[in-house]
Amino acid sequence: MKWTKQRLNNLFFCLGILAVVVMLFTFDVSFVELWQHICHAGYWLIPILGVWIIIYAINAWAWWIIIQCNKDADEHVRFMRVYRLTITGYALNYATPVGGLGGEPYRIMELSKNISVQHATSSVILYAMMHFYAHFWFWFTTILLYFVLAAAGYLTLTPIMATLFVLAIIFCLLAFYLFSKGYRNGLVVKVIGWIGRLPGLKGWSVRFLARHQQALQNIDSQIAALHQQDKHSFYGSLLLEYLARVVQSLEILFMLLLFGIDCGGGFWGVSLTFLYAILILSFTSLMANLIGFLPMQLGVQEGGFIISIAALGLSAAVGIFVSIICRVREIIWIFIGIIIMKIDNNKTKQ
Repeated sequence: MKWTKQRLNNLFFCLGILAVVVMLFTFDVSFVELWQHICHAGYWLIPILGVWIIIYAINAWAWWIIIQCNKDADEHVRFMRVYRLTITGYALNYATPVGGLGGEPYRIMELSKNISVQHATSSVILYAMMHFYAHFWFWFTTILLYFVLAAAGYLTLTPIMATLFVLAIIFCLLAFYLFSKGYRNGLVVKVIGWIGRLPGLKGWSVRFLARHQQALQNIDSQIAALHQQDKHSFYGSLLLEYLARVVQSLEILFMLLLFGIDCGGGFWGVSLTFLYAILILSFTSLMANLIGFLPMQLGVQEGGFIISIAALGLSAAVGIFVSIICRVREIIWIFIGIIIMKIDNNKTKQ
């Protein structure tokens, strides 16, 4: 088992390195233009990169709350351990396809060194659910924000945009319903059952459920317990994940200010620009997640930034700059994540 985990750690490490290489060679601009954009960002790269220290801390806090509710009395997990796994997990999420879920198996494998496999699995699944659940609330509330700003005359609202927004609201409401059922009853057993309906996977699904029925039911009961028995922790974790999306908007705000876009300056001007940054992040992430099966969401994120920024009446050049700097930030944080992964792996071997 130790050798298997060692090989898996090396696999995850290689995936991270491969992601950095692929991302470096898939920019839509030459390396000369890329360097020009980086030079244009200048010292603003420091807060753009630094804000993610805070974002990952908020993500880790949300996950740590879930872990504390799930673990037994004799199980102990330090916050800094969760913080490191948060960074490495997201680094792998950037590197792998299937909606950015590549980091979840790694988190389960590593967290199971501190707590039981069942508790590690349920906490990772719960956190992934919370992460996506907060996304839907972020999209839902920012659509309402757009309506408010349009009614105040700061943004335009065409019939086509209004129709798309209404469809997005319906989509979010449907997601809220499905999440509520998953939180009340658990969903792992049902998901395995749904997988069994796919061609060629029925036999695997039946065998897997028969072999792990009790363990899967225990995981489902732990998922349901968080919502039913500890609502304070549930809503605290949800609020933190939502807050992380808002704090992430600062990254875009910094880049808009870099281009002199401050809506007239002053407190109100910068505040309005921050609201624009929130809308840009929301609509870009919505587009990226709808086509999230692409590894590193190549091309989707860039197009999302350009379309979202253009929809707010800003220059497409700003959208290109924002997308490129965000991609540079991803590469740097993937590199940081795999370095942390290697350091933790070396500590485990010693």
